[in-house]
Amino acid sequence: MTRRLFVVLAAIVLFTIPTTGQAQTNSSETYRQLDLFGNVFERVRADYVKEVGDEKLIEAAINGMLTSLDPHSSYMSPKSFKDMQVQTRGEFGGLGIEVTMENGFVKVVSPIDDTPAFRAGLKPGDYITHLDDQVVQGLTLAEAVEKMRGKVNADIKITIRRKGREPFDVTITRAIIKIRSVRWRTEGKVGYVRVTSFSEQSDAGMDHAMKKIKEKLGSELKGIVLDLRNNPGGLLDQAIKISDQFMNQGEIVSTRSRRGGDAQRFNSKKGDLADKLPIVVLINGGSASASEIVAGALQDHRRAIVLGTRSFGKGSVQTIIPLSGHGAIRLTTAHYYTPSGRSIQAKGIDPDIEVEQAKLEPVGPGSRRREADLRGALKNPNKINEEQKKKPNAKFNQKSAKDSKTEQPFDYQLDRALALIRGISLFNVRVSN
Repeated sequence: MTRRLFVVLAAIVLFTIPTTGQAQTNSSETYRQLDLFGNVFERVRADYVKEVGDEKLIEAAINGMLTSLDPHSSYMSPKSFKDMQVQTRGEFGGLGIEVTMENGFVKVVSPIDDTPAFRAGLKPGDYITHLDDQVVQGLTLAEAVEKMRGKVNADIKITIRRKGREPFDVTITRAIIKIRSVRWRTEGKVGYVRVTSFSEQSDAGMDHAMKKIKEKLGSELKGIVLDLRNNPGGLLDQAIKISDQFMNQGEIVSTRSRRGGDAQRFNSKKGDLADKLPIVVLINGGSASASEIVAGALQDHRRAIVLGTRSFGKGSVQTIIPLSGHGAIRLTTAHYYTPSGRSIQAKGIDPDIEVEQAKLEPVGPGSRRREADLRGALKNPNKINEEQKKKPNAKFNQKSAKDSKTEQPFDYQLDRALALIRGISLFNVRVSN
């Protein structure tokens, strides 16, 4: 039966190829290759050391064919295809908690605001020991997460172990959970926006972030830092939309396939969320694909200064092709080009200002000499008990620096980006005056 399948497939291929000249020779070679594949398939089924299902063999053969083309083409099983859709859609039925695995149990990192888990009172540091009375130990994190996700409005009972009290059960009703791919905060008078991936929710998240930053800082807003570090990419249309949110005109990106007539160009529309204020885009070696589209577009139009280290260099476009109930294939179908015509494939985006992530250490006393250190230097006539006034502050600042280092490592690249925004803002004010 399987043998007949390959014969039929070969016949279909032969039928769809014109049987003249070179085409006839090619179709004959195709038939021989399909016949070879059928022979190998039958031999594995009959003689391999243990029995292997036909589905597994065929999926492996398809995946082998695709992965041999390039690192980004692949076959997705029905489950993998479903997981990918959840990730790119940016929403799913679930509880609304960020979790990790610790000591064999699921540990709550943080409940997401305004979600079922948040309203149920789950707290960071809680351990989930049972899901619907099934012990969590022995499950992988992915398996546990899969059990917590499910149909919207369906209940799940979870058992919580919390420090200082006996284990207790909580019944939570699943709801639609939206993945936050965009996060924001303010750093002084500068808005900071981090995009972790490009999902269907990203452009709406950017709109929300910029609205909140403007509400908080108003006319005091000096500029925006757009952090795309370690962002692996995502949806092409979201990269285009987010680029468009900071541009008033011009091309964002173009794509070109093997057929010249299939080239596409995507242009921006009027409307800049940052109102022409300075923008610094942070990138590094983990910034890939859609991240590089955004960085390249803003860089080519001189709308932003790109700071950090060279990006990953993935300049190809993948198309997801569903296979009617049999998963899907991810196939590389085009290259993309920045507005200036650059292909960044295997090259990456070079930052305008290269800044490696660095660890800052204080310079020891006495390493640099100043005027006050010179023998016989004149004293400042305005100096009144300056040393006494500084001592308490110096002690406090030293302690604060130590405490902040414990809480959060110093981000040198972000610090440089913030300094750059402040410098540009100060320069613009002086020029306008």
